[in-house]
Amino acid sequence: MLQFDLLQTDPASHARRGRLTLNHGVVETPIFMPVGTYGTVKGVTPRSLDDMGAQIILGNTFHLWMRPGLDVMQSFGGLHAFENWNQPILTDSGGFQVWSLGAMRKISEEGVRFSSPVNGDKLFMSPEVSIQIQTTLNSDIAMQLDECTPYLSVEPRTKGQITTEREARSSMEMSLRWAKRSQAEFARLENPNALFGIVQGGMFEGLRQESLEQLVAMDFPGYAVGGVSVGEPKDEMLRIMAHTPQRLPAHKPRYLMGVGTPEDLVEGVAQGVDMFDCVMPTRNARNGTLFTRFGDLKIRNARHKTDHGPLDASCTCYACAGFSRAYLHHLDRCGEMLSPMLSSIHNLHYYLNLMREVREALEAGRFGAFVAQFKADRGRGV
Repeated sequence: MLQFDLLQTDPASHARRGRLTLNHGVVETPIFMPVGTYGTVKGVTPRSLDDMGAQIILGNTFHLWMRPGLDVMQSFGGLHAFENWNQPILTDSGGFQVWSLGAMRKISEEGVRFSSPVNGDKLFMSPEVSIQIQTTLNSDIAMQLDECTPYLSVEPRTKGQITTEREARSSMEMSLRWAKRSQAEFARLENPNALFGIVQGGMFEGLRQESLEQLVAMDFPGYAVGGVSVGEPKDEMLRIMAHTPQRLPAHKPRYLMGVGTPEDLVEGVAQGVDMFDCVMPTRNARNGTLFTRFGDLKIRNARHKTDHGPLDASCTCYACAGFSRAYLHHLDRCGEMLSPMLSSIHNLHYYLNLMREVREALEAGRFGAFVAQFKADRGRGV
């Protein structure tokens, strides 16, 4: 079940304000989706996620299949009850994780054979298996299995060479065939949720267009742009971001996978993207990098040792409301687990609040002015 209502568009860009209704709730778009790989957003409780305004989170099909396994997941009736999250969940297909196994996996038309990174078991992932797993997880949005086209071709050619158009075409065309198989299995299982197709084609706009057109003909409830943020230079990613989302159907949600920085999100919105996810807020938090309205802050820098001020005076998150930079610097230096927890809360709050401000700007008809102020603030520095 999926309903997407397009509420407002920006006349000076491709930005749009929408509302996505799913089986477990309503999602206001544009939206950022925190990543919960193993059934949890690292270091953040479901209550904290709810308090900071998270409306939908991600789960990882591959890793949840490995652990705890489908028997456990089935006994809970799916991922929502297992992780105590009663709002919408999107699950990826497992394709990116399989791709990242490198030499440990063998891809064929049938699917992907690989050794489990957990216990070494010989496993097989196909479009049908991916959909079966996601049906057991009962995610509100499932993704077709696709082959992620890398920017740098490691196999079978010399490492460091850029993927050729011929290689990208072959991969894209197989992903299209896998899309049809994913869709057929989704229908066979009578999955009551929604399935998204994934546009591939590497850094080649012509291939992206072919992929897009054929996926649109399959009439998926929503569409994602995959195969970006896989090692390509930023200007290459921005070129594909400027090409593909706006060409997807206007009456269906558009999801840009695995992107990115605050600047990437704002640019993505301007190019017509409705949904984003990225591990950056929590990963950077664990490494001592905080996002603020006025630029990125490295809490490990010595200059924060005696600073009584918050991370961001304009932020209302739990970390900024109650703790100083000096305290967070101290926690990080001591290796206290509260340090990445508070930092993750702040970074996720920043991302979710940024999307809230984007929605408000679109509603008020001042998106262009918002973007200009956003860039000026971020460029000011902390």
